[in-house]
Amino acid sequence: MNLSATIKEYALYLGYTKVGFTSADGFEGYLEKLEERGQMYDFHWLNPRGVRAGARPRSVMPEARSVIVLAWDYAQNSFPEELLPLVGRVYQARCYYPPAQSLNGVRLQRMIDFLVGQGCRVNPDILVPARWAAAEAGVARFGRNTFAYVDSVGSFVILYTLVIDKELDYDRPTWESRCPADCRKCLEACPTKALYEPYKMNPRLCLAFNAWKNQEGAGCGISPYIPQDIREKMDRHVHGCDICQEVCPRNQKKIKNQFPMDRFLERITPDITLTNLLKMPEGVFQTRVQPIMYNYIAEPKYFQRNAAVALGNTGDPEAVPALAEAMESPEKLIRGHAAWALGRIGGGQGQRGSGVGSGQGRGSRKPAGD
Repeated sequence: MNLSATIKEYALYLGYTKVGFTSADGFEGYLEKLEERGQMYDFHWLNPRGVRAGARPRSVMPEARSVIVLAWDYAQNSFPEELLPLVGRVYQARCYYPPAQSLNGVRLQRMIDFLVGQGCRVNPDILVPARWAAAEAGVARFGRNTFAYVDSVGSFVILYTLVIDKELDYDRPTWESRCPADCRKCLEACPTKALYEPYKMNPRLCLAFNAWKNQEGAGCGISPYIPQDIREKMDRHVHGCDICQEVCPRNQKKIKNQFPMDRFLERITPDITLTNLLKMPEGVFQTRVQPIMYNYIAEPKYFQRNAAVALGNTGDPEAVPALAEAMESPEKLIRGHAAWALGRIGGGQGQRGSGVGSGQGRGSRKPAGD
């Protein structure tokens, strides 16, 4: 068995759903698409070792020859119904940038160790554009909602890329989409119209993006104050959004299947309520939030902000005491969003003092454009 076949077999042995290989020559087409979108994606260029370097692996690792793309089906267990409106499935599955001590982190490290044992130099830290590389490597196809779809599995998959210094047998690209002809369910379901055309998304309008990217110091006109028109559409989403995947016909079989329950999620779900996320009692952040929402937000105040918005969107008067308590927070960010939420529940009176009129509570967002 040659190296390519050996790697694929071991990846499947570890439980990966699919594995493929493509060249490390670079992904210039990906960079061209980002450039075309202009200010929608200008935040990508802030990190010099980020997108541009990742799309040109040899700029980071001159000896790079191949990119290994691994796909893992993260919807092999059921997710608690109470948690689905709040947290995206990929985060509940603890597989997105998995910590080293997690099961998914250990699996990935085992793959890296195996490659090293086969005489490969491996760089797992190059930010290769995973979905683009997956199409080049024959692992996945793009859906109209911009997500990667693995045939017969759907889009509830996570992609990992490893750059190595060995030439492999490259797989045939899978660029053709298998979305149903003329289907626009994902575009029609997107609350903010972030999906403005098939295969095109404005991340600045995405609910998930606004819930985690809107932090202090993000740059490119991104404010920690979530824009008010976005807040109204966030519903109860605190971390992630699966709407465009949930309505997709290609995911219905996966959604409707009755899989075994994830017992860890079942255990922690009763403590992950919007009120708890807003108040953040001692231990909740460390033992309930971080284990599944460790990806982008390191400070509790952003989860508290998101929870305030979500409580406002429930319209439930029973949320008023917790929001009123949040108005005493030393964090201006929390006070501003709590005031907005009180106004949302009580017909506007809560917005007084929120800083909205002066612009202090208003996020800055550049206009959409292509």
